[in-house]
Order: sequence, then structure tokens, then C-alpha cells
Amino acid sequence: MNQKKIIELKGVAKSFDGEIILDNIDLNVYEKEFITLLGPSGCGKTTTLRIIAGFVTPDSGEVMFDGEMINDLPPYKRSVNTVFQKYALFPHLNVYENIAFALRLKKISEEEIYERVEEMLTMVNLRGFEKRDVNLLSGGQQQRVAIARALVNKPRVLLLDEPLGALDLKLRKDMQNELKNIQRKTGITFIYVTHDQEEALSMSDTVVVMANGKIQQIGTPTDIYNEPENAFVADFIGESNIIDGIMLDDYKVRFSGQEFECLDKGFEKNEPVDVVIRPEDVDVVAPEKGMLCGIVDSVTFKGVHYEIIVTINNFKWMIQSTDYVAPSQKIGLYIEPDAIHIMKKSEFSGMFGDYSSFSDEHDHLSDIIEEETETE
Repeated sequence: MNQKKIIELKGVAKSFDGEIILDNIDLNVYEKEFITLLGPSGCGKTTTLRIIAGFVTPDSGEVMFDGEMINDLPPYKRSVNTVFQKYALFPHLNVYENIAFALRLKKISEEEIYERVEEMLTMVNLRGFEKRDVNLLSGGQQQRVAIARALVNKPRVLLLDEPLGALDLKLRKDMQNELKNIQRKTGITFIYVTHDQEEALSMSDTVVVMANGKIQQIGTPTDIYNEPENAFVADFIGESNIIDGIMLDDYKVRFSGQEFECLDKGFEKNEPVDVVIRPEDVDVVAPEKGMLCGIVDSVTFKGVHYEIIVTINNFKWMIQSTDYVAPSQKIGLYIEPDAIHIMKKSEFSGMFGDYSSFSDEHDHLSDIIEEETETE
């Protein structure tokens, strides 16, 4: 990847009504990168995007573009375009005129406008839709027009704020592939905001995981998934069993009453740690062959695999296996050293990774729904 920095945020902070939304964040964005800001509602990801766009001014810190500070530069003077979840197309203009609008403002010749609009329509697979009324387009087609309109200006950076949120699942998947292809073809830097983990992992070169106004981890999708830095990241990206452990020595950890070999080192002797084990990395074996043993609470068929909840030492594990086991059956768990990931304790320790709430949550939800139905 081209390692030329295009955008830098240095110590950027923002509060609204006394509530800290961004807490002194630092972030580098590189040219031709597809970077995704990922996190739950209220984590600060959209505010970060709006600060880069110029719609929000930070309380402190610097926003740099190509090495120049742009804190006070108005949005229309930045080499940045934004695509929102609500597409904000001009309802009185057809597809062609929606895309051509920004070029007309720049007094570009009709010939060049035609060439550039047609190029964009080809890129978003809407050739032949030039004269179509935008109000009669499907959500996915409107989204493509919004993207074409944003790209026709040839911005250096395209900002996308949950742009696929209003689409149904299959269309989202198609558009994810399409956006990735458009980004590769154009070489434009994409900064994408989503709360959808799968979307972030499948599309991005770099993922920035955010929570509580802070960046928790920055890395490739593989790094973020395989080497989470704390319990929040481990829980937010996919499913995780997160167990209290003690690092006995380099490559040796104790949890669930047993000692295990692992691949981690560099911790203090007997340092309390969080141990992360992904559900798909646990092998189900006969009890006598297991490193740990437990009783199966529940089994749910998920299409490709079974999701098994099993209690061991008052901790409920989730295991994903293609082999069926029965509820109330005693099973063994076999865990390879490379399936064990050690993380330092953090403010998020003890908050995630025990699936005791897994079935109870669903029961509680159904209770609420029943109550609401009764009171109607």
C-alpha cells in the first residue's frame, strides 16, 4: 500500500453539551487506503468523519490534509466528498443531471460533463438510466447515483457514513463488493463508517475500532480479529470466550483451573490477564480426551455449524462446531496453543465473553414483547 499520509488527526477532542464524544484521538489515513471506523452507536466514529469533512470543528487538536492544517477550512474547499445514509439526491433532477450538478457549478464544458458522467454511470453499473426519475429508483440504485455524484468531482478522499444501512442484506453484500471495486479502480482514499463488523472486515485495508470516544485498536482485518488488544475489541469483532487467567510464565497460562501452553510472552510472572478463545477454535472431544470438561446447556443449528453453550466452572463457553452434540451431554474441550490469545487487563475486563446471558437475554426479550402485546 502507498504509505503517503493524506489525513492526520492529532489530539482531536470534541464534546457536545459537556459530554466527551472524542477524547484526544490520533489517526493517520494513507493515500489509496480503504479505512473503516468501526464501533457501536455513540463511540465517536461519525463525529470523526464530520470533523474530516469540515461539518464539525474540533474543540482542540489538529486536522491535517497533505501536511497543511485545515481546522478552519470550510467543507466546500476541502478535497473531500461525503456520501450519507440518506442519499440527499435532487428529486427534481434525473439521474444524469444529479451526477452532472457539481460539474455544472464549476462551468465545465458539456462535452467533458458528458464524458465524466458516462464514465461514472459505467462504474456504478447504471448505463442506460440517464433519463430515469431518481424518485422511481430502488434504494440500491439511488445509492449508486449518490456515489457517482460524489466521485464525479474526483475528490482525493471519499467519506461514507453508514451508506448501506438502509439496504436489505443481499443488496448490502452486492454493494460492499461494488464499493471495494470502485475504490480499487479509482485509487481514491475511502473513509467508511459502520457498526457492522462483517462489513468492516470484508471491505477494509485498515480497521479502526472505537469505543467511548477513544480508538481501541488500529490494524488490518486479520490483526483485529486474530490479535484483539482488549476485551472490547475481542467481543465486538465476532464472538469470543473471554476468561480470567494468570500468566504463569512466557508461553504458559492458567485458566479454568488448568494450565495451558500458549504463544504469548512478555507478561509479568503471575500477571492477571484476559484470555480470548474464539468459538470456532475449540475442538469438541470425548470427556476423557478433553483439557476441560463440561455439560452442554444448549445447541442451536446455524446452517454451517452448531452453536453450543457449555458450562465449565460456572463459566458459560460458546463453541462453534460442525459436529452435533446433545443438550445435557458431557463433552471435552481441546484447545491448541495457537487458539489461546492473551490480553492485558483493561477497563473492559469482566464485561464480556461469558455466554451466561446468551439464552437469558432472548428470554428477557420475549418477556418484554409479550408484556407489550398484552398492554396493547
